[in-house]
Amino acid sequence: MDRAELALLLGAPHGLVAEPRPEATVIAEAEAVRFMAAFAAATAQGGVVMLAGDSWGEHERRQLDALRHQVQITPATAAGKGWLCIPTGGTGGVLKFARHDEATLAAAVRGFTQHFGLERVNAAGVLPLHHVSGLMAWLRCALTGGEYLPLDWKEIEAGVLPVRPDKPDGWVISLVPTQLERLLHSARAVEWLAKFRLVLLGGGPVWPALLDQAAAHRLPVSLGYGMTESAAMLTALRPEEFLAGARSSGAVLPHATVKIGAGDAIIIGGDSLFRGYHPQWRDRWDFETQDYGRLDGQGHLHVTGRRDALIITGGEKVEPAEVEAVLRSSGEFSEVVVLGLPDTKWGQQVVAVYPGSARPNFHKVIEVMSRLAVPKRPKRYIPLVGPWPANAQGKVNRPTLLEQVIRQSKERR
Repeated sequence: MDRAELALLLGAPHGLVAEPRPEATVIAEAEAVRFMAAFAAATAQGGVVMLAGDSWGEHERRQLDALRHQVQITPATAAGKGWLCIPTGGTGGVLKFARHDEATLAAAVRGFTQHFGLERVNAAGVLPLHHVSGLMAWLRCALTGGEYLPLDWKEIEAGVLPVRPDKPDGWVISLVPTQLERLLHSARAVEWLAKFRLVLLGGGPVWPALLDQAAAHRLPVSLGYGMTESAAMLTALRPEEFLAGARSSGAVLPHATVKIGAGDAIIIGGDSLFRGYHPQWRDRWDFETQDYGRLDGQGHLHVTGRRDALIITGGEKVEPAEVEAVLRSSGEFSEVVVLGLPDTKWGQQVVAVYPGSARPNFHKVIEVMSRLAVPKRPKRYIPLVGPWPANAQGKVNRPTLLEQVIRQSKERR
């Protein structure tokens, strides 16, 4: 499949017009139908396409504006590779875009259908389409001739649960843990979820009690492991395995490779792996992630932690360094650390911790934080009681600080 064929499968009315473009086409559309139309048209028109969040703050928009102009004609771009740039969190608060194209996307779809034994994928979509999980839910349908049903999450949460037509391959839905937790409060929603063939669960840490509750309701949950760089899913636990008590991230999909490297780092590879971070290109076959893990005797992946301080809250990635930089720019903090506290609703809750002796002006702090997207703004500001855990060089011991904050919160209950 080439790019012109992909455009036709997505519903573009015309063939590919591959014209060199001095800047990327940006799609920042929240409404699903308009997003899909814009994406299909941009695929047909040629050039680099960048996906963006419509609610991004000033900080993200400035980075996007700089990157969209860094379009270069190289042998790789001339060959049609890496034209689709999907946003992902980066280190140091730097926004990154993972380069994909019709070949990496098709490989991811092929591996998914083979792993789950599906001929056609029919999906109900509640995740944003500029996120890789939401995008791939739609593309799996488009590339297999299935049906994609875009839904409004707020309506679903309010109890508006649409009746889906019967399909030979059934229906699939992708949720983040926070969404599943909210739906489990409604008996009608639980009954609705139980009729899906697959309830894909990812996008953040999943707490054991949530999984136990889903299993008690006999929901066809599939835990998985993937990322923007791999066009979503690399491993997946089949529902029958989940209901039998398994809690790993499942076996490796046919199109992918997963191995454990030095220090238990998860190293991924395969045909769906990204081409590099725009505007650069990746020159290695495999990619070392920021995750720790292990493979068991069945070849199932168990993710044991992260090597960086990335916070995942309600499916959104938050880089602490970015938030800390904005907090410091307020001039109200000499020391501040952003942490992800364990949270049963969000997976992790973004909090800002500062020395208890400080007296910040929160009117000014809140004004400055409005520059960032809402998920990145701290839900709580916590003055630390006791000594600030920093070494002689001023570097904070994050694990120690997290322990202190959790202990302090328990003592105040």
